[in-house]
Amino acid sequence: MGPHIIAIAVGLLLDRIIGDPPNWPHPVRLIGALISKLTTWLNKGNAKKAKGYLLVFIVVGITFSITIAILLGAYSIHLAVGIAVESVLIASGLAQKSLKEAAMDVYKPLVANDLPSAREKLSWIVGRDTDKLDEQEITRGVVETVSENISDGITAPLFYAFLFAGAPGLWVYKAINTLDSMVGYKNEQYEDFGYASAKLDDIANYIPSRLTGYLIMLWGKKESALSFRKRMRGWWLDAKKHPSPNSGYLEAATAYQLGIQLGGINTYKGIISNRARMGIGEVPLTPNHILSTISHLNTAVFLFWLWMMVIGGILYGIT
Repeated sequence: MGPHIIAIAVGLLLDRIIGDPPNWPHPVRLIGALISKLTTWLNKGNAKKAKGYLLVFIVVGITFSITIAILLGAYSIHLAVGIAVESVLIASGLAQKSLKEAAMDVYKPLVANDLPSAREKLSWIVGRDTDKLDEQEITRGVVETVSENISDGITAPLFYAFLFAGAPGLWVYKAINTLDSMVGYKNEQYEDFGYASAKLDDIANYIPSRLTGYLIMLWGKKESALSFRKRMRGWWLDAKKHPSPNSGYLEAATAYQLGIQLGGINTYKGIISNRARMGIGEVPLTPNHILSTISHLNTAVFLFWLWMMVIGGILYGIT
């Protein structure tokens, strides 16, 4: 396990500094292309739910097999080569730098009072309609997106990297997450076919989302006047109101730590969706809350990594 621990640390650092280089042949795009092709073949006729399970089995199996094959080849050359290749594989499965840059791309025109540009940049990272949003609603969109993606994009992949020997565990998680993002919808086209993908993603994110939210509540930047006890109670209760069984634990943590309120009216292609409110809104949302949410990201990721290092060291040291 030692080389994998080193590769996780190096990969996390690479992602923080470099992120995803332009025109990088990103593995998620390859996984997405595979899912798209298989969906065209399988998502028709009868037994769509069974075919959806087959989709998961094929995509996860191929992703795991290719990752293992790459690492076996790299480590067979030399230990240093193996660590280097695995570090790159891990870095490419994380989203620290890209998530921060996406948030700052909205923040900069927002503080310059260039709302049209801020709305456009926000539309690149959210599914909701953005063309009529004011400053507070644009800020809410960024804060919610960054908050929920701390787990999906960073801590959950790290969790499975630590749990299942580095890059193979991380990329199995990324395959599951990509499946959910592509077919895990409750609509006529995907309700049965995407059932397995959506449920497996919910299960995979159950522990990482709660651990990450807990870290934000304990050590994330605090701007609320509420006591720790009241914040924790509010976090635990409000998180369950979110339509996602996992995302609420991140958004509610941000809301209670910063003294803001998240959730509310969103529109998707003109269709109104009234999302449950999280937090009590001690103060109105301002662009600076985007910076505070990025601070939460930095704190949660570092502490999550440190936590996993300590637990992994204890477990693998004993065994």
